[in-house]
Amino acid sequence: MQVLREKLRLYILENFLFTDDQYELSDDDSFMDKEIIDSTGILEVIEFLEDECQIKVEDEDLLPENLDSINKITSFVKRKQDG
Repeated sequence: MQVLREKLRLYILENFLFTDDQYELSDDDSFMDKEIIDSTGILEVIEFLEDECQIKVEDEDLLPENLDSINKITSFVKRKQDG
């Protein structure tokens, strides 16, 4: 999961925060509360996850508990892969 965590962090930094400064984003930062990613952006993140992790994100998975931070996403992906 560490590899996914780093790829995801880099993806979000480059595509939404337009930086490569690792200190701009912590693993627990809420994408919604900090206005990092909007609803359209989360669709891009989902596409990234589906391609990168070979998972399918279902409509019922589209919850903040699953997709609102790097830590939440990595936990979600682990559950999907283990499931």
